[in-house]
Amino acid sequence: MSEGVIRKALSGFYYVDDGAHVVACRARGKHRHAGLSPLVGDRVRFTPLENGAGALDEILPRKNEFYRPAVANIDLLVVVASQAVPVTDPFLIDRVAAIAAARGCETLVCVNKCDLESGDELAAIYEKAGFPTLRVSAQTGEGLEELRQAIAGRVCAFTGNSGVGKSSILNALEVDFDLATGEISDKLGRGRHTTRHVELFRLSCGALAADTPGFSSFDVDKMELARKEELQYAFREFAPYLGECRFQDCAHVKEKGCAVLAAVKAGEIAPTRHQSYVRLYEQAKAIPDWERKRNESL
Repeated sequence: MSEGVIRKALSGFYYVDDGAHVVACRARGKHRHAGLSPLVGDRVRFTPLENGAGALDEILPRKNEFYRPAVANIDLLVVVASQAVPVTDPFLIDRVAAIAAARGCETLVCVNKCDLESGDELAAIYEKAGFPTLRVSAQTGEGLEELRQAIAGRVCAFTGNSGVGKSSILNALEVDFDLATGEISDKLGRGRHTTRHVELFRLSCGALAADTPGFSSFDVDKMELARKEELQYAFREFAPYLGECRFQDCAHVKEKGCAVLAAVKAGEIAPTRHQSYVRLYEQAKAIPDWERKRNESL
């Protein structure tokens, strides 16, 4: 039996990298019966077959898992954004970053297309919140060396709304890559989905990087979310103020004596970040426990 990591899942096959070869494996039926689906990024054990293919025997324990994008064992989530066309709504970044925090996964905010728009305003929000933040240009190469150093030796996933340049960044990082990139719709100001599946690519800096399908604000509303009581911990800049509110069960939405709201008013927390928190809190509050338990068991 051999061991490796799933680099790609397509049409019922799982392409497992054992360090020397990539083997196309079929999952054994016991995974379906156990209700466990292999994900890109899973470390697995498999049996090589005589025809050069393999049979996937065991999925090893995961450090984390995501379903949008459908990946596992991610060290770093690189959220690609833009202040050029298409302009990224900060809420999209905040939602993804909150989910990553709940999964114990680091987030890096990467503002692309800074050759067209500096992205300084957007980057400042996340620098203030304590996120590692880079301004890059896939066209000019600005910031790419810093990005290469940030992801070196790590398993990472590039995610973000459609059209912000995730595939273009990976193409710029590796000259041998030729990932499909899409044009921006002049009418709608958003990108066409060019990445159709999740795949891990091995980079020369030692990283395994996933280029994931882009999403819209509609897709984001379908993403898994922490319980409303836990959401406050996903906003890292709230940490100094938690426990300082007048009421112990403060929701940090509109309560009197709320230390988080006072920090927003004092300019210590960006208003857009708090607005995202409130929006996410209301969404989480609207999910009944029975529905959340059902989704968690799927």
